[in-house]
Amino acid sequence: MHIEPGIVEGPKIILSYVTASGAGAYALYLAGQLIKDRGFGAMLGRTVATTGLVFVFFQVFPHYPVGVSEVHLILGSTLFLIFGAAPAAFGLAGGLLLQGLFFAPFDLPQYGMNVTTLLVPLFALQFVAHKVIAPETPYVQLKYRQALALSTTYQAGIVSWVAFWALYGQGFAGHTVASIATFGVAYMLVIVIEPLADLGVLAAAKGAHRLQNSPILERRMFNPA
Repeated sequence: MHIEPGIVEGPKIILSYVTASGAGAYALYLAGQLIKDRGFGAMLGRTVATTGLVFVFFQVFPHYPVGVSEVHLILGSTLFLIFGAAPAAFGLAGGLLLQGLFFAPFDLPQYGMNVTTLLVPLFALQFVAHKVIAPETPYVQLKYRQALALSTTYQAGIVSWVAFWALYGQGFAGHTVASIATFGVAYMLVIVIEPLADLGVLAAAKGAHRLQNSPILERRMFNPA
């Protein structure tokens, strides 16, 4: 998921700095809560883990240019379930930055847009998780429909933000709308795959009870809220 260079240019790109700053501020708030609850080491360890994973998702996993952006298997809901919202947010921003610095410097001007597009749907996913997962349910006991709800929220958020940036930068021209539609259809495959990845990881975690109180993992993985 990258906004293609040239989609938003000139003064319009200032909006991406504003939206990314807002998303970053909320991520810092969540990080403060996690540090208060589990300590700085937990936040640091999880952030290092998520950053490494996100870098692999972006740089190593297959990714294809489609329409106005690229289709990636980002696994945002998987990161959220295993590590929590704040480490997932920092990992998404950090992994994206590493890729831009070392492999795709042409993407750096779009960094604010890409960070916004990744983080705001993550925070929406966090809200939906509170609604669809009962407080007494550990994440390792999630059903497919619950994992699907989380994945759909995240991926639909990404498609919505990509569409917003494309229309904001290029207007409602026919080719722009067609490119957005092509990108959205391509992302439907990710919506199908991601819940299966979530459930696979959670099923593997069921046998790892020795990690139940590990500060590296989200407490909710094994414990009720």
